[in-house]
Amino acid sequence: MTLSTEESIEMFGDINLTLGMLNKEDIVNKEDIYSHLTSVIQNTDILDDAIVQRLIYYASKDMRDNNMLREIRMLAGEVLVSLAAHDFNSVMYEVQSNFRILELPNEFVVLALAELATSYVSQSIPFMMMTLLTMQTMLRLAEDERMKGTFCIALEKFSKAIYKYVNHWRDFPYPRLDANRLSDKIFMLFRYIMENWAPLASPMQTLSIVKAHGPTVSLLLHREDFRGYALGQVPWLLNQYKDKEIDFHVTQSLKQILTAAVLYDIGLPRSLRRSIFINLLQQICRAPEPPVKENEMEASSCFLILAHSNPGELTEFFDEQIRSNNEAIRVGILTLLRLAVNADEPRLRDHIISIERTVKIVMGDLSTKVRNSVLLLIQTMCEKSYIEAREGWPLIDYVFSQFATLNRNLEKPVKTNFHENEKEEESVRETSLEVLKTLDPLVIGMPQVLWPRILTFVVPAEYTEALEPLFSIIRILIMAEEKKKHSAKESTALVISTGAVKLPSPQQLLARLLVISMPASLGELRGAGAIGLLKIVPEIIHPKLVDLWKTRLPELLQPLEGKNISTVLWETMLLQLLKESLWKISDVAWTIQLTQDFKQQMGSYSNNSTEKKFLWKALGTTLACCQDSDFVNSQIKEFLTAPNQLGDQRQGITSILGYCAENHLDIVLKVLKTFQNQEKFFMNRCKSLFSGKKSLTKTDVMVIYGAVALHAPKKQLLSRLNQDIISQVLFLHGQCSQVLGMSVMNKDMDLQMSFTRSITEIGIAVQDAEDQGFQFSYKEMLIGYMLDFIRDEPLDSLASPIRWKALIAVRYLSKLKPQLSLQDHLNILEENIRRLLPLPPLENLKSEGQTDKDKEHIQFLYERSMDALGKLLKTMMWDNVNAEDCQEMFNLLRMWLVSQKEWERERAFQITAKVLTNDIEAPENFKIGSLLGLLAPHSCDTLPTIRQAAASSTIGLFYIKGIHLEVERLQGLQEGLESDDVQVQIKISSKIAKIVSKFIPNEEILMFLEEMLDGLESLNPTCTKACGIWMITVLKQQGAALEDQLLEILGTIYHHMPVLRQKEESFQFMLEAISQIASFHMDTVVVNLLQKPLPFDRDTKTLWKALAEKPASSGKLLQALIDKLETELEDDIARVEAISVACAMYEVISVGTSVTRLYPELFTLLLKLVSCTLGQKMPTCPWSHRRHVMQQGEQQQIPDPCRLSTATLKCLQAQAMREGLAKESDEGDNLWTVLSSPSTHHIGVCSLARSMAVWQHGVILDIMEQLLSSLTSSSENYRITGAAFFSELMKEPILWKHGNLRNVLILMDQSAWDSNATLRQMAIRGLGNTASGAPHKVKKHKQLMLESIIRGLYHLARTEVVCESLKALKKILELLTDRDVSFYFKEIVLQTRTFFEDEQDDVRLTAIFLFEDLASLTGRRWKIFFAEEIKKSLISFLLHLWDPNPKIGVACRDVLMVCIPFLGLQELCGVLDRLLDQDLPRARDFYRQFCVKMAKKNQEILWILHTHSFTFFTSTWEVIRSAAVKLTDAVVLNLTSQYVELLDREQLTTRLQALRQDPCISVQRAAEAALQTLLRRCKETSIPL
Repeated sequence: MTLSTEESIEMFGDINLTLGMLNKEDIVNKEDIYSHLTSVIQNTDILDDAIVQRLIYYASKDMRDNNMLREIRMLAGEVLVSLAAHDFNSVMYEVQSNFRILELPNEFVVLALAELATSYVSQSIPFMMMTLLTMQTMLRLAEDERMKGTFCIALEKFSKAIYKYVNHWRDFPYPRLDANRLSDKIFMLFRYIMENWAPLASPMQTLSIVKAHGPTVSLLLHREDFRGYALGQVPWLLNQYKDKEIDFHVTQSLKQILTAAVLYDIGLPRSLRRSIFINLLQQICRAPEPPVKENEMEASSCFLILAHSNPGELTEFFDEQIRSNNEAIRVGILTLLRLAVNADEPRLRDHIISIERTVKIVMGDLSTKVRNSVLLLIQTMCEKSYIEAREGWPLIDYVFSQFATLNRNLEKPVKTNFHENEKEEESVRETSLEVLKTLDPLVIGMPQVLWPRILTFVVPAEYTEALEPLFSIIRILIMAEEKKKHSAKESTALVISTGAVKLPSPQQLLARLLVISMPASLGELRGAGAIGLLKIVPEIIHPKLVDLWKTRLPELLQPLEGKNISTVLWETMLLQLLKESLWKISDVAWTIQLTQDFKQQMGSYSNNSTEKKFLWKALGTTLACCQDSDFVNSQIKEFLTAPNQLGDQRQGITSILGYCAENHLDIVLKVLKTFQNQEKFFMNRCKSLFSGKKSLTKTDVMVIYGAVALHAPKKQLLSRLNQDIISQVLFLHGQCSQVLGMSVMNKDMDLQMSFTRSITEIGIAVQDAEDQGFQFSYKEMLIGYMLDFIRDEPLDSLASPIRWKALIAVRYLSKLKPQLSLQDHLNILEENIRRLLPLPPLENLKSEGQTDKDKEHIQFLYERSMDALGKLLKTMMWDNVNAEDCQEMFNLLRMWLVSQKEWERERAFQITAKVLTNDIEAPENFKIGSLLGLLAPHSCDTLPTIRQAAASSTIGLFYIKGIHLEVERLQGLQEGLESDDVQVQIKISSKIAKIVSKFIPNEEILMFLEEMLDGLESLNPTCTKACGIWMITVLKQQGAALEDQLLEILGTIYHHMPVLRQKEESFQFMLEAISQIASFHMDTVVVNLLQKPLPFDRDTKTLWKALAEKPASSGKLLQALIDKLETELEDDIARVEAISVACAMYEVISVGTSVTRLYPELFTLLLKLVSCTLGQKMPTCPWSHRRHVMQQGEQQQIPDPCRLSTATLKCLQAQAMREGLAKESDEGDNLWTVLSSPSTHHIGVCSLARSMAVWQHGVILDIMEQLLSSLTSSSENYRITGAAFFSELMKEPILWKHGNLRNVLILMDQSAWDSNATLRQMAIRGLGNTASGAPHKVKKHKQLMLESIIRGLYHLARTEVVCESLKALKKILELLTDRDVSFYFKEIVLQTRTFFEDEQDDVRLTAIFLFEDLASLTGRRWKIFFAEEIKKSLISFLLHLWDPNPKIGVACRDVLMVCIPFLGLQELCGVLDRLLDQDLPRARDFYRQFCVKMAKKNQEILWILHTHSFTFFTSTWEVIRSAAVKLTDAVVLNLTSQYVELLDREQLTTRLQALRQDPCISVQRAAEAALQTLLRRCKETSIPL
């Protein structure tokens, strides 16, 4: 064993670690350490020298340490010896250094030397002389028994080593040494031990000496001078045979000595040889107790050595010893002889006759052991050609005689120890058979021994069980002789010479061989041997048979090659051979003798055996071939009057007369009639026709008539049937059914069975006659009898075969003319089915049996009854040419095939399998679809028998239609259904479905599916699963071709849906079926489902979801729905069909169907549908006429078309968001409410547009392209929807870049002039958003856009349009210059000002923003105009600083900052900025400070503010009214006297007085303050109020 470098390093490290542990004083672990070291050293090729030396040191030290445990010292010695393989000299030096002259050594040192001598012979021999000399000086010092034993062990090992050197010195690598010097020392050591230690040795020491004795004496025998002394010590060795413990070692030493004697060709003294014979024989033949196996084997080896050296003396010794009556000695000697013969020792062959005579001495011994030993010896002698021609036959005869003796011994059993004797005799039988089986008849001299005497054993019955090897021997002999005859110039064929042996006659041989040939059909080798022997012995039987058998027998043997055949067929073939042979021989005397020989063999077989039954038929056939009518007549009479000679009289006489009738019908009927006429006296039906002796009964005669009819020549039968046969059977049956001349209810089972059998055979005979014109007038009567028998059988037990036999009779009778009607067939079948299928389970029936045999009989009856019923149904069905009638008859089984009782199902399926398999010719238009759907799912039923039958039936249906399937594969799958694993069953059923489904006729698929759907409703879970799998598989295979039946199929499925919903798994299979159909016919399925009423019920929703859940078809489904919806919305009008599509889309999308590819189409169509259904109310469609299971609380709802459409769009958007095609709407869930309301629909559309994922510009562009038509739609709602959607998209630059929004812009401009305010609003918004999306388009189309938008400012009835126009203008004006808008500037300003006081916050705010932007577009032309407009607008800005909407207040501050400079009051900007920079100040304070500043700059403006303030006193906003009063207060306070005088004090006072009554306290206080200011100012200017 070579180690790698890494392994070596690791190993050396391990050894070093171990050495370190050895250096410690821990004794406990050293045993394990040395064991480990031994293993490592022995498995290592190279060890480091330093390690070896250290190991030698430690091992030697511990081996010699007396304080160590003995086990450790032994292990240390083993390590030391193992190290010699690495460094022998160092080890030997170490051991020799402790093995010194005149010094008693350590015990383990001596043992180590001994082990070195045997383990390393070549290296040890050079040291051997020194070792032996040293050891010679030590023997006298040894006093301890253990030490003496050690020296004996050393002597043994040294002797073996030297013996090896002496005999093989040429194989040693050094020059030859003087071996005599070594043997001298061995001799001296041995002599000292034998003279001084042996006489007084203890048992243990004696054992050591015995072990050394053999090797030492063997060595000394090579020296002539020591030979006498050595042989003189052998008697001492033989004397040690005392104890089992030592006997083996004595024999072993003796074997070594005998081997050496043969090697050196030394003749042992005769006295010594005899002593050895006797002692060894005693070792083998110990009577009190069996010998030890090892010792026996060694002793046998010694005898083989002696047989080689002294064969003659040994055989004489055996002959002498075997004459004693000692069983053990005889068995031992026979065993030794067998070993010697088997060894094929050449010198022993000279003593063959002596051995044969020795065997013959004990052939009369009755001991089982002796007989077995003799048989085994004979077997070996035959194998080794130790059989002499003259003396050998008694030995062969002995083998057969032991077989015959066995039969005789067992026929007369001894009462005591019978079972033990039976076992012993059986062992002899087995041995004798084994001898015959192994006998080689062609061994030299054996043919002369065997032939022809071997033939004497063929006929006697006692040799029947030995016929197989006997036939083989005879066949080999004859075939060998035939071969010699053909190859030799002169014939050396075997000649039958009787001599002193009586050989069987040819008729005896033929009768025997024919009968024995019968079991060949069952695979019995004896039968095959017999028919094989017939083939080669025609000359022995009769010379005329040579040519006939030469052709007929090979044909006869052909069916037997490699398989069993039908017993009936084989029997027919043999009987035909017999017929042809007898006709060929054509010798009446020869035939009569054969008849007598058949009769003589009646006692050779049991009544129930196959051979006996054939024997009766062969006898009948022989009589049929006999030309001597008188002889035939006499034989028939003899059998009728004395039937007991046949064994079973009924079977025997029936068979004989039946087969005899084949050629002698008239004689048989005449003798039968005469026989009946002779016995016409009163008798009981149960008594025989002949009184006073056991003979035939009337029931027997009934059976005979049936057999005669069955075998009668067909041409003669029909003319004599009614009068001579049927009438006689009915007459006998009537007599047996009467007591005192009166008919009684007949319960005699034997009578019923006999009558039934007779009728059955008559029916078969009539059918075989094949006379189409023959009308069997007794047909209905006899069928009635049979049905009565069946009805009388109990329904809770199965104890009699009446049912079975009656069913067979009905089957054959039903085939005869006149033909029965369909109703008759149905009545017969239903009656029989009802009498068999409801029987209790088989185990319950069997429990009625008292014994195991009873139970087996019940099971037999059960199987035969079911088989008969199946054959009856099969016959009646397939004999009918009308397919519908066949279906009617099969339908009788339907209720049983789906029975809740599995044993009833099992029976029904077994019958079905019988009906549907095995070469059936069905009517041409026979339908299999429905039956396939009924049967196939049960391939996964609970019982393996049901599964197998269902699979067979399923496959059989296709053969009925002439469809050839993969037979071998299907058979393999069918065998797998034996498994109880449900998953395996399902898998196999699925595979079968895949194989056969493509062969189902297309027009029968609907029937198949109907059955499957019924199965899904009613079968057990496993069968339900199988139903589903079969249904799906068939639809996968043939779904493409179902277009013509599609609506019917879908209707059938819908019909089952409400019930199947209650079974989850079944429902899933049904959904999968719909999906499978849709994969081929999506459009048709979609159209069909869309016809369901709205709102969809749960089942319809589930169907849509199921279709959508199939990845392969979901896209196809969506496309179909899109196409359908597109068609429905072509005229922009939504009808109920479109709503149905939307609802379907909802169900499809809601299961997570991917919409990426179809999203643009889906979105635009659904948005269009929502738009077209705004405000609509549609009536529901009438409910379809089908089953509908309403859940608790479920109510039929009236659909809202827009709500349904919006729900689908919502579902689509949710899925789109999941796929990254859209984003969350800014309206949230409120979007869909807004979208579905006519008043807010456009708002929802805008929000929806904003939720589009603009980054998916490809998707958005597709949507835009498809929505473009909405802008010109005839539907106003749809135009609004399109305008709203595009109005939001027009602010996206990327869409302007990639999309064709120029056309949209034109259409938007046109819509801005539409009469519909909402449409105008959306159009104007789109125009405004163009400023964000395409600024360049605004500049290009400014005139067009400005005119459209400004026109919106005049739509005062709808502030939404105004507001949208203001916002659009603001966006657009930001992109234009003063020159661009100069033409429209004044109009815009004037229209904008009109909305500063609008009630809508958005309008006000947008107007203020727009006015602020207009400030930048005044240019020179409109600056003065704009300043004037500012003056008019200034009060609005100042008052609305405190607008209810804070955003407006901020806007007013900004617009003031922009507009004040136009009035030349730039200084006021700082004031405004300071006053309004932080939190809004109090209005009074602000106005007063503002007016103070304004008064200093421009009194005119103050006056304008005053004149415009009156209009705000009536404002609807409290804060504006309050602010207006406060502003008036501040203005009045800061007007100059000149302007104060101009005040309309009366009007002002009146208005302020009125405001003092204002509901708002703030307004009241402001009005009071203003009045006070007015009074004060009037006083100051001396103006009276």
